[in-house]
Amino acid sequence: MSSRGDFIAGIVVGGFLGAIIGILYAPKSGRETREDIGRKTDELLSKAKEEYDRAIEKTRKAYDSTLERIRRLEQQTQQKVEEVGQKVDEIKEQGKETLEGGKGRLKNAIAAGVEAFKEEQKKA
Repeated sequence: MSSRGDFIAGIVVGGFLGAIIGILYAPKSGRETREDIGRKTDELLSKAKEEYDRAIEKTRKAYDSTLERIRRLEQQTQQKVEEVGQKVDEIKEQGKETLEGGKGRLKNAIAAGVEAFKEEQKKA
């Protein structure tokens, strides 16, 4: 955007200088020349203001668009975080269930082993 602003400023300054040089070399009286310079200056300042206003409007639109994209990304990110949190909770619960099931099987296996040991001791 800075190079565009420099380019526009160069056009305005170049146009202004060209208009002044053209007016100064024109075969007119001093009063007419001063009036022409004043008129051209007003025209160039008006054009420069219009360009400035357009640049400000484009900048404002770009800012608003970027801000809207950031808000959408923030919402999407929040949704993803919530989804991941839910998945973590599900996996945690599955892990608890698996651990509890494993504990129960281990207790049953130990009890069966102890029972088998007692049976073998009775036989011996």
